[in-house]
Amino acid sequence: MDIGLLILRLAVGLTMAAHGGQKLFGWFGGYGIAGTGGFLEGLGFRPGKVHAALAGLAETGGGLLIALGLLTPAGTALLLAVMVVAIGSVHLPKGFFVSDGGFEYNLVIMAAVTALAFTGPGAYSLDAVEGLGTSGVIPGLIALAVGLVLGGGALVTRKPAPAPRGA
Repeated sequence: MDIGLLILRLAVGLTMAAHGGQKLFGWFGGYGIAGTGGFLEGLGFRPGKVHAALAGLAETGGGLLIALGLLTPAGTALLLAVMVVAIGSVHLPKGFFVSDGGFEYNLVIMAAVTALAFTGPGAYSLDAVEGLGTSGVIPGLIALAVGLVLGGGALVTRKPAPAPRGA
C-alpha cells in the first residue's frame, strides 16, 4: 500500500507543481505571471497578476507538499482551492469530459488529493518520518472544507470587466 501511495503522491503532486511552474515562471510552455494574469483578468480575477501568483504558488506549493507527503492536508486544501476555481470559472459550462474542455481532469485531481488527506501519505513520506499523524477523518474533513471555502471565496470575488471608456 505504501508504494502505491508514493506513486500516487509523486504523479499528482509533481504534475500540479509543474502546472504552478507554468503560471509562475513560464516553464513547460506556460505563460508566466504576466500571461496567466491577463487570462485571469479576462475571467474577472482582479488584479490578474496577483491571482496568477496565488494560483501558481498554490499549485507549486500544494503539489510539492503532496509529492513529499508533508503536511498532506494543507497540500490537499491548496490544490482543492485551485481546482474549485478552475472548475467554477472555466470548465463547468463545458461539461464533464476534458476533450470538450470539461472538468474531468480537475475532478480526478480533487478526488486523489482528498483521498490522500483521509488515508494519509503512507510510510514513505515526510509526515510519517516526522510522526505528524496528519491523516484521518478530521484532517480530511478540515482539508476538504478549507479547500472548498478558499476556492469558493475566490470565485465570489470575481468582478466583471470595466466598461470601455466612452461607451
